[in-house]
Amino acid sequence: MSKIVVVYHSGYGHTRKQAEAVAAGAGAELLAIDAEGNLQDAQWAALDEADAIVFGSPTYMGGASWQFKKFADASSKPWFGQRWKDKVFAGFTNSASLNGDKHSTLHYFFTLAMQHSGIWVGTGQMPSNAKAAQRNDINWLGAFAGAMAQSPSDASVDEVPAGDLETARQFGQRIAAVTARVRG
Repeated sequence: MSKIVVVYHSGYGHTRKQAEAVAAGAGAELLAIDAEGNLQDAQWAALDEADAIVFGSPTYMGGASWQFKKFADASSKPWFGQRWKDKVFAGFTNSASLNGDKHSTLHYFFTLAMQHSGIWVGTGQMPSNAKAAQRNDINWLGAFAGAMAQSPSDASVDEVPAGDLETARQFGQRIAAVTARVRG
């Protein structure tokens, strides 16, 4: 079985819920970036040992959180030795607004994965874009590059839309399936 890790930062808990859903679908280990943007040595080792790495961060002001960016900058050490080369990568994000420029965050993750010489996995999900679509449908936000979620700024952690969490869970399943094929 493939080893998959989800490395993420969550400012208010909404992105943590999304990370948990991706991890549940993928059978992945969760690695939380702390409030200071750090990981412990054992977490870095888990990333080196993983077959797939999934990035997650809220989208703040059109990009990943500064804590995630600090992690990304620190990943230059494994980059220099190409320790993550040919691993499978994917990503997810959450913002308060329907758009919120989440795509900028996903592109940042994609670029980081490509710098690590990785293989990117998108959602593989069709959007729920018909007139009959409901907010809790799968991929209601219509993302292809990675999973997106939207949590209103005044919503509690328990109010992350069920459809966004199911989208994340199914995305995790896809990541696991692709990783098994690629890393076989």
